[in-house]
Amino acid sequence: MQISCGFPPGRQVVAHARIAEQIGYERVWLYDSPALYGDVWMYLALIAEATDRVEIGTAVLVPSLRHPLVQASAIATLESLAPGRVVVAIGTGFTARMALGQRPMRWADVRTYIAQVKALLDGESVVVDGAVVKMIPSRGMLPDRPIRVPIIVAANGPVGLEVARELGDGVMTIFGGVPEFDWCSLLAYGTVLDPGESPDSERVYAAAGPGLAVLYHGSYEADPAAVDGLEGGPEWRAEIELVPEHSRHLAIHEDHFVGVSERDRPLLSGEGIKTFTWTGEAAEVRARLDGAAASGVTEVLYAPMGPDIERELRTFMEMAKA
Repeated sequence: MQISCGFPPGRQVVAHARIAEQIGYERVWLYDSPALYGDVWMYLALIAEATDRVEIGTAVLVPSLRHPLVQASAIATLESLAPGRVVVAIGTGFTARMALGQRPMRWADVRTYIAQVKALLDGESVVVDGAVVKMIPSRGMLPDRPIRVPIIVAANGPVGLEVARELGDGVMTIFGGVPEFDWCSLLAYGTVLDPGESPDSERVYAAAGPGLAVLYHGSYEADPAAVDGLEGGPEWRAEIELVPEHSRHLAIHEDHFVGVSERDRPLLSGEGIKTFTWTGEAAEVRARLDGAAASGVTEVLYAPMGPDIERELRTFMEMAKA
């Protein structure tokens, strides 16, 4: 089992990436959500220059945000800065597009996009928007083609998994293992409790609360009625629906994966956090890790949150190595 970590691109992420490399994390993944965070490629470039061993990647790129040639050029540029250390995950853009007031992309369009980016990295010509495009940099500007960067497909349903089988080097998921893939990365978030620590402590709320809040954000975007079955869901839904519909998506995703908004604060409970995040004492979280491995997961992408990211990184790795 490989242990990696993921961060929102921001001013502290380079320091966090250095710590992750020192501790022994396999990869540092950054999220691609321009409405919420800094630019994924700028911060990956800074991390590439600041680290030596750790692999770096995108989790996950959203095709609609960039022309295929722009995306291929960014991948090639990062590969030139960190040769052999670059990985890329691409998906439909659930949160990133929702925060722009859009629905996730159709898988048919994502499939076309991935095929185009792969072809461009191979040095081929492709037709985009009715015109032939190709990477034609002068010698020395970018690595020679073909550029072999692993591309992981972020997929949780049958159509996405079919795209992953066809075009991906692996799959990234939020639900569990997909044993047919040699590379199956699972997103996980929560906090390892200190011995005897209550899951209702303010430290736990800060470190795992954003992960619990995301459950409500995602459930509402998928089906507003879905949150009614969650603790505090009807009240939260009533409040969020006071926000005018044309700007409601901005309110829903406030502080996504970073903090807990005032609107989301009443949702926090130790019971909810332990149920819906990887939160517990070391033995409990280790049992979740072992269960993931048994289901076919080969990489856990741990997303630390809260004010003490170094503490979260260290305790999670200590648990994993125990």
